[in-house]
Order: sequence, then structure tokens, then C-alpha cells
Amino acid sequence: MAEVRVFPDLQALSAAAAEALAAVVREAVSGQDHFAVALAGGSTPRGLYQALATRYRDSFPWSAVHVFWGDERFVPPDDPASNQRMAREALLSRVPVPPSQVHPFPTALPDAQAAAEAYETELRRVFTGDWPRFDLILLGLGDDGHTGSLFPGSPAVAERRRWVTVGEAPTEPRTRLTLTLPVLNHAARVWFLVSGASKREALRRALSREEPVTACPATGVQPTDGGLVWWVDEAAVGDSLHSLEVS
Repeated sequence: MAEVRVFPDLQALSAAAAEALAAVVREAVSGQDHFAVALAGGSTPRGLYQALATRYRDSFPWSAVHVFWGDERFVPPDDPASNQRMAREALLSRVPVPPSQVHPFPTALPDAQAAAEAYETELRRVFTGDWPRFDLILLGLGDDGHTGSLFPGSPAVAERRRWVTVGEAPTEPRTRLTLTLPVLNHAARVWFLVSGASKREALRRALSREEPVTACPATGVQPTDGGLVWWVDEAAVGDSLHSLEVS
């Protein structure tokens, strides 16, 4: 069962998500020696990252955190479009995460397929088992229903063997690297962060689960043994939740 948490605006959403994330990490590392999180790109999670970097810089078990990304634009790490760059500016350059525990997509490689394979190799080095078990994966939601870099109609949505694959976006930069749906669905927790009126129709489609995953990839995120939480603001909700029974 998915849980939907609604907040007045993105600032309130970000503050609440940061508080919850800090609590989840503290609880997790009391029983294990690490916490693996996959970060989301785009503009929505920036406020969450900034809240972690300021309010929780000195009260967060950063030494136990391993940082990955759910997807990445195939651009150099210093490119303005890079998810890695955004996360470093908003969070990672401001908190004491050991550099050896930060695992970005290797976009400096000349070929996207080689980069996807290299990232999967890195994941297999860190995780054991048939599929990686992230403690938390953060995701966004596109106006078209995409999540990560799993876009409607893309072959990446149908990938069921690989942990990492190459996706193609309808806008520049078109070449993307992304975790696959089976990886997302093996996580212990998946949190969607959704803000703004432009996401209202996509949110309705994703929560209704009436469309096939090929048309609205976010509907394919259904953790098999984990929790799913939608963190949304009122602008994104509109009337979506009044006419839906979320499941």
C-alpha cells in the first residue's frame, strides 16, 4: 500500500522529508553499518538536500551513508544539467560523507553503454545478491509520467535483467543512464518527491495505476518487499486524491 503525504508547499515538503530521512538513517544504522541511498535529480529534491546540509549536517551519521544516483544525464560531471553536480552543490560538498562512499555514474566515459555497464559493475561490487537492496531510493515524477530516466515508450522501461541501462529522453540531453524497474522495486523504501501544478495530471495517472507502465513508467514502481511513500505538495495534488483510492 502506497502512502501519500501532502504538504502546503515544496518548502514544507522538503523540511518534513529531511526530518524523516534523518530519522530513518539513524534507526537503520543502529542495526547495520551502512545506509545506501540513491539520489534523485531535477529541481524538486534540491530543497531536501539543502535542508540535510544545513539542519542535519552535525547530527546525521554521514560516515555510514553510501550515496548513489537513480539516474543521470550523459553529460560531463561539471555540466549544468548533471544530477551529480546538483547534488554536490546542494549537499555533498557541504557534509562529511567519505568520498569513497559517493558513487556517481561514470559519465566521463566516451560511450553511454560502457558507462551503464561500469555503473552496474560498481553496484555489484557494493551489493550482494541477485538484485541490489537500497535502503532508500528517491525519485521524481515528470509531467509525462516518467521517473528516473524511464520514459514512456522507451525500451529501458521493459528491461528486466540489467541493473542499469541506457534511456532516451524526449528532450536534451537525450542520452540518459538509469536504474531499472527491478532495482527500484527491490528497495527497502522508495520515496517520490512531487511538487507543482504541472505535475498534477501525471500524479493522478501514476496514483490511479490505470495505464500500462509503458505509457506511465511511474506506475511500475511497486516495491515487492518495501515501503512506497509519495511526498507531494498541494499544488501537485489538486483534486487527484479526492477521486482515487491509492493502492
